[in-house]
Parts: sequence; structure tokens; C-alpha cells
Amino acid sequence: MKINVVYASRDPNRAGVILEALGANSMAVTIAQRAKEVLGLLAHRSCDLLLVGQRLMDEEGITLVKTLRSRGPSRQIPIIALVEHGEAPAFVNNKSNSAYALFAHKTSDTMKKFGANGPAAPVVATGALSTDKVSLRLAFFQAGADECLSLNWDVAECMARIKAVLRRTQTNVSEEVLKMGSIELNLTSYTLHVAGKKVSLTSKELDLLYVFLSSTNRVLSRPYLIERVWGYNYFGSPRTVDVHVRRLREKLGPAARFITTIPCVGYKLVPPGAEVRR
Repeated sequence: MKINVVYASRDPNRAGVILEALGANSMAVTIAQRAKEVLGLLAHRSCDLLLVGQRLMDEEGITLVKTLRSRGPSRQIPIIALVEHGEAPAFVNNKSNSAYALFAHKTSDTMKKFGANGPAAPVVATGALSTDKVSLRLAFFQAGADECLSLNWDVAECMARIKAVLRRTQTNVSEEVLKMGSIELNLTSYTLHVAGKKVSLTSKELDLLYVFLSSTNRVLSRPYLIERVWGYNYFGSPRTVDVHVRRLREKLGPAARFITTIPCVGYKLVPPGAEVRR
């Protein structure tokens, strides 16, 4: 089954390379820039993985993770944070942070005891606490993230870590197949067979067919199909739907007769033997 990913970030373009890699690995990515948009998406559609940036338009990424981990259904969603190298929210760098305060207090006491320049002065290892990046990653883990990646890491390593999280969190399920007449769509392998013959479709064509098969005898408007297949952030022409439906019909062959055009509205998938109602 195709993996559905939601990426929440104020500036999603900064993770463009990682998002392209996700698409190349058969993952469908929906982008959201506000926390309330993420909550709306999760309430109305399935999500196999949530990627969260440092900041969203309306709140910090860490706050969103905490909110999701406090809610029932979203507690089980695997969450991966994407942070930028050397950049962190102010509160992470604030010296009132308990970890920093404890560290500074102990260091000060030790310096007073042995003398700042004395032979017994301690050597302070600053690697764990001095960088904003490490502190921010720790904050995301404490909020409930399953993994935290940096945007300046190698893309191959990021993808390996993402797949590792999915392996740990996904349960093994039996093959799920949608059938209608001669059409057979395998949601596990995301492959299509028509009259027993394998048919090659693009990812958008497969997504479109899935929406049709899961909504038989229902009129589907073009805006609805845009939202389900291309996502909330698509700003292209609704006629894109018509182009993809035409290509899908061409590849379905005789089975294309099941997809009926509803003038001025959209489309409807009518199962064999069902009466077309407009």
C-alpha cells in the first residue's frame, strides 16, 4: 500500500530534496503550513508518517508534536522532526532551560572549588550542550518525536532513517485488494490488473482510481478530486483532473465505461449492473 506522508512546516521548500526522495520511494506527500491544517488533515484522512519542521505558520513544531501526542488517535502516528543546522527556537537556547541551568551551576561551583586557572580545573565537554542543534533535537525527542533529522544530512541517510521508523511502527497487514468488475487494484503493492492483465499507471492515476473505487456510485466533483489526489496545497487548474481521467480511461480499455462524466460537476464510478443516476 502506498505510504501517505504529511509534512508540516512554515517553509516546506527547504526540505525539497527530501520530499523528492520520498516521492521517488512511492510515498505520497501532503504539505501543511499550519498546525490547525495538520489537525484537519489527520481527522479526515489516513496518515502513515508525519514530518514536522521547526516552525509552522501558527506555532512551533515542538508544540504541535506535544499536542498530537496528547490526543488519542494521533498518539500512534510515527513522527519525525526535520531541523535546520544551527537554527533553533529561542526557548531552546534560553539559559533558564533546566538542563543548561544545572550544567552552568555545577560548572560554576567546580570552578570556585578548584580555581579557574588551577591545575585541577575541569575540562568542560561542550559538545552535548553547547549547540542549539543538539538541544533542539533533544527537545523534539522529549516532546514525543520518534526520530529527528537535520536538513543538512545526506539524503540517503535521511531516507534510511525514515524507512527504519516505518519498519518499527508499521504492523504487518494482509494484502488489501479493491475489485470491481474486471478491475483489480492491489493496495499493498499498489498495482493494477484489468481482466487479469497488469496495467501500468502513474502514481496520480493510481491515486485517482483508488478514490473512484472507494467511492462507487458517488458523484465526485473536480475540487474534491483535487483535494484527495493532489492535496490542499495544489493551486493548478481543475482541468488537470480531466486530463488524468482521460489518460486513466485510455489505459483501462473496456473497463473505462464504468467512469461516467457528470456534466458541469465531475465524475462518478458506476459498478457493473448499477443504474446511472444523475
